Amino acid sequence: MPHTRRSLFRGSLAASAVLALPGAPAALAAPAPVAPAFARSGRPSAPWGVQSGEITPFSATVWTRSDRPAWMYVETSPSESFRYAVRRHPGPYLGPATDFTGTAALHGLPPGRQIHYRVLLADPDDPRRSSEPVYGTFRTTPVTRRSGVRFLWSGDLAGQGWGINPDRGGFRVFDEMRRCDPDFFLFSGDTVYADGPIQAAVPLRDGTVWRNITTEEKSKVAETLDEFRGNFRYNLLDRQLRAFNAQVPVIAQWDDHEVRNNWYPGQLLSDPRYTVKEVDLLAARARRAFSEYFPVTGLREGSEGRMYRVVHHGPLLDVFVLDMRTYRNANSPGRQTEDPVGILGTEQLAWIKRELARSRATWKVIAADMPLGIVVPDGATDFEAVAQGDPGAPLGRELQLAELLRFIRHRRITGTLWLTADVHYTAANHYAPERAAFTDFEPFWEFVSGPVGAGGFPHGRLDATFGPRQEFVRSAPFANMSPAEHPPYYGEVDIDADSGELTVRLRAEGEGVLFSRTLRPGQVGQ
Repeated sequence: MPHTRRSLFRGSLAASAVLALPGAPAALAAPAPVAPAFARSGRPSAPWGVQSGEITPFSATVWTRSDRPAWMYVETSPSESFRYAVRRHPGPYLGPATDFTGTAALHGLPPGRQIHYRVLLADPDDPRRSSEPVYGTFRTTPVTRRSGVRFLWSGDLAGQGWGINPDRGGFRVFDEMRRCDPDFFLFSGDTVYADGPIQAAVPLRDGTVWRNITTEEKSKVAETLDEFRGNFRYNLLDRQLRAFNAQVPVIAQWDDHEVRNNWYPGQLLSDPRYTVKEVDLLAARARRAFSEYFPVTGLREGSEGRMYRVVHHGPLLDVFVLDMRTYRNANSPGRQTEDPVGILGTEQLAWIKRELARSRATWKVIAADMPLGIVVPDGATDFEAVAQGDPGAPLGRELQLAELLRFIRHRRITGTLWLTADVHYTAANHYAPERAAFTDFEPFWEFVSGPVGAGGFPHGRLDATFGPRQEFVRSAPFANMSPAEHPPYYGEVDIDADSGELTVRLRAEGEGVLFSRTLRPGQVGQ
């Protein structure tokens, strides 16, 4: 049957039985919130669905996971019915070395077009024993400005103990986001909560109970590679997320909860929940699992693969994906008058300067996994993000941000704005030198959105060093409110092809647009 972009949820789940986990739809409606069991008889199958990413005008990367050893193949067509121009792209062998995950590179695609694909798995011993196809779709990036760009962003999924709730139909915000028909989703960190065990039942303030689907790997903090892998598999038990992944390409970045809350390189843990005390070892295992469960081929090439990168989306947009976790110094009171390492490290700071100066895109979105001017404490004396609450001249990690903002101003780099998540509320913050202690920069916006499926928290205070003003905020009145008590948040960016204007909308599940702001192109500051 045809698989249109808007009917993909229906078509890929109904016509392709392997997209639904065996027993999963029943599990989402059944009284007992447990993860479904998997049958291993018969042909290979891909019950965790498909994902796409690394979309360019002429290529893309497609991901899947098999339930057993298999060879992966991807077929593409401009026709949703696959009736003509079908091309087969060979993929890798999916085996235990990669937890039966793998990605196939698709080349020779037409730019700016809707591409329909289907993933097939073949038994290594008998190629005639192949899986049912699993369908997906994406749009290749344009090479001209004839069409605009729309994408969504958010972060923080299955955090603070709020997992897949069968009473609510799972992560239903992903169904709402899928219907926005974005070109891609920027997953702004905390894509899993490896340090957040999921319990079967959690009491709520009103006396009701939040029920979670549970798995063995989510019953404790992740320490082994298999436990980290299990955190990514847990989220994919949700059929709303799988349908979203089949339709919307992902640009994924990581933050702390892929490893452990507020981690930094070289940290030694005193947390009694952990038998592994070296954060660097935990981070290496988490990084490998991350690379296996997202379509990010650069990370699969070895330990030198890096998280930070620039994603080009035609003439209108470049997305600069930062890694504010791997290269940072230790969390501290942040009062240093010299801090060359900061939160980005020296090499990443040089990279972002170089790439911003090279960019010819109308808009340059800087995807930060942590906010800039919001004070994020780590314990009683230390700080986790950039700001540390001192409203005066830049200190600590603020020195690095000041250097970058100064560079943007002096090089006359236009069209920059910052997107982030992390703090579990949504906000629009405007930064301006006339309100700041540090003044050698042009005004800019930072938009905050999240969590997409975790606990909601009250908003934090702003540090005045860079002159932020909170133009809008919506947050939970109490700490760690469940998604049943306080809605998930996500943001939308819409760039008009004709005018080049960029509109940011902050949204809440089931409530529509909470705040909107349109920015004009061609300006150093807004």
